[in-house]
Amino acid sequence: MPVWKRNLIVCWFGIFVTGVGMSQIAPVLPLYIQQLGVENPASIARLSGIAFGITYVISALFSPIWGLAADKFGRKPMLLRASLGMAVIIGCMGFVHNVYILIGLRLLQGTITGYSTACTTLIATQTDKEHAGYALGTLSTASIAGSLLGPALGGFIAENMGLKDTFFLTGALLLAAFILTLLFVQESFVREDKQALRFKEVWSSVPEKNLTIPLFVSFFVLTVALYTVEPVITVYVNHLSRSGSHIALIAGLTFSASGLANIIAAPRLGRLSDRIGAHRVMLAALITAGLIFIPQAFVQNPWQLMGLRFVLGLAAGGLIPSVNILVKKITPSSITGRVFGLNMSAGYLGIFGGSVLGGQIAAWFGIRYVFFITAVLLLINAVWVYFKVYKKLNSQ
Repeated sequence: MPVWKRNLIVCWFGIFVTGVGMSQIAPVLPLYIQQLGVENPASIARLSGIAFGITYVISALFSPIWGLAADKFGRKPMLLRASLGMAVIIGCMGFVHNVYILIGLRLLQGTITGYSTACTTLIATQTDKEHAGYALGTLSTASIAGSLLGPALGGFIAENMGLKDTFFLTGALLLAAFILTLLFVQESFVREDKQALRFKEVWSSVPEKNLTIPLFVSFFVLTVALYTVEPVITVYVNHLSRSGSHIALIAGLTFSASGLANIIAAPRLGRLSDRIGAHRVMLAALITAGLIFIPQAFVQNPWQLMGLRFVLGLAAGGLIPSVNILVKKITPSSITGRVFGLNMSAGYLGIFGGSVLGGQIAAWFGIRYVFFITAVLLLINAVWVYFKVYKKLNSQ
């Protein structure tokens, strides 16, 4: 097996488990906080929002720092640091007896992340150009699948094994990712800069700023759009269900539908990007995804919603991989880690912003408007990409 393919398999598993670890807490967090002694519903909601969101905000701040460290010391050491650190921290969450300790551990989890950034950089720099689109497309499915399947998996474990076991099992999986990374990931790392560049120096080294900034903005908008439904999907499924039974299971399957479709589509769209250009795939996927959000507001039962979420997952498979391919294409190898770190920060802020935005839209206007506004965001982003990215690259 080629080294790049073996690295891809291990990194895919590690990013998937990391995505699960970041998101599996969503469905069990209110129940766990209540189990820790908080009884007031308003306090549970407030503390749940803080505990869920703080990880992503802190991750956004630390992602460029770990990107710099990846360029300075190599990507494999960053993979080992992040996987072992998260295994310990998430495992410790199962032992807490106070909600504020839980929030503190969630904060610490945000500071120790960086596995996804290091993996993306490793695959981007260690894979030959002929397979780069396929590899990055495949890798992107891990993060999305982990984030989308995490809530369903967390809810299933909590229901069948117990709330604390959710954290223990996730910690064990991350420990497995650490061991696999240690044993099987190979990196030919040559440090090009003997002294770490400052942010201004890094930014001045980016040759295509008029492309890099639109890609960062697009990545932020994409993650906002993909996560606006995160806080409302279970409520929407409950509203659509006539029987009112097995809501958690149906909601989990609805989450899983888009994740499964993404896993199927992203590698294929990655190969297509290698042939016709990532900018073309990205624009088509943006328009398609924006249009697919509209009928989700008019569904009459959970199964229709599930089918549309599956189709959305097929379209979404051409979004994040395309951004990563284009970022790699226009970024010098010596600063790839730092630029991917900045891009990942935009994604983390998008996850947090999308979750907050979806909840606020649903509270003020109703759940169906979440889909309308998300569709508008994606279509506006498509116009932005057409003028700022597509036209420029298409003329080259």
